[in-house]
Amino acid sequence: MFEVSVEHTFAAGHALRNYRGKCENVHGHNYRVRITLRGEQLDATGMLADFTELKRILRGISEPLDHVFMNEIEPFITLNPTAENMAWYFCTQLQEQLKLDVPVEVAEVSVWETDIQSATYKPSGK
Repeated sequence: MFEVSVEHTFAAGHALRNYRGKCENVHGHNYRVRITLRGEQLDATGMLADFTELKRILRGISEPLDHVFMNEIEPFITLNPTAENMAWYFCTQLQEQLKLDVPVEVAEVSVWETDIQSATYKPSGK
């Protein structure tokens, strides 16, 4: 089994709903997102996935979130903008946009709010 990962960073603000504590107030983070794909077969070049293409997709998913108040954009108007929900969102968007030459699956997506705290989403059965 092969795995490849890429990371991207962006800055955004949010306020957690249904939460008691500092994070219920508007605040921001410098987020880091890592996506990891896995598969058993390499393409004709000997790659599972082209890093350049994965970075392009990841930047495209994060661009609408960069330097905004996430509570005011979909899907976070109704979905609480927690790191866990962000990891799920990045995973679902990535699954929709992946079009590679070999079969791959999203193994996991991790979202860091700080250098020492992160949340990870792994699609069912992974």
